[in-house]
Amino acid sequence: MEKTKAYGYIRVSGKSQLAGNGFDRQEDTINAYAEKARYEVVKIFKEEAVSGTKGEADRPAFQEMMTEILRNGVRTVIIEGLDRLAREYRIQETLLIYMASKGVTLLSARTEEDVTEAIQSDPMRKALVQIQGIFAELEKNLLVKKLRRAREQVRSERGKCEGRKGYAESEQHQQLLKRIKELRRKKPKQKRMTHQQVADQLNEEGFETASGKPFSAMIVANLLR
Repeated sequence: MEKTKAYGYIRVSGKSQLAGNGFDRQEDTINAYAEKARYEVVKIFKEEAVSGTKGEADRPAFQEMMTEILRNGVRTVIIEGLDRLAREYRIQETLLIYMASKGVTLLSARTEEDVTEAIQSDPMRKALVQIQGIFAELEKNLLVKKLRRAREQVRSERGKCEGRKGYAESEQHQQLLKRIKELRRKKPKQKRMTHQQVADQLNEEGFETASGKPFSAMIVANLLR
């Protein structure tokens, strides 16, 4: 019997999770369920460092997935669980309704449930799906509260609570700015290097942007500003 083609959708909310097992765990759960339920996962869309409170407009991987769905025959999406779709109930419900309106079937690998069918055909199952969303939002809010209390405790004991330094404060960023200024400095009897020439030289020397992408003239100009 031929397997039904499906897409996988996975999301991590913070950059720290990119280096952890967030993606791998979700992908393993999705693939294990797909094998059991006879689905063929033809592609997995990865939403990197996107908060569960962000809607469809702020999810590049979700938009890419829906674009592909609307122009081919794949109409099934598998997620690890509803909390990976969204942590905020309002956003979760909005995304569910949007996908259902496009004829997309959403499956939860963790509960082995057809979420779309549940919210459309059975009031009780719809209520259970809604409760899952409410508890996912509650869990997120409790975590935020716990972290806030921890910061306040540190601040009361030490007088300050410094967060992790951003990329702009890092030594790597300072070295990058220094190199850009060196390249842009006008040399005797030579024209000043253009922003594009500086970008090309940085790429050749192995420098990377904060996101790991190659430099462009616009990025160089913004850094100098």
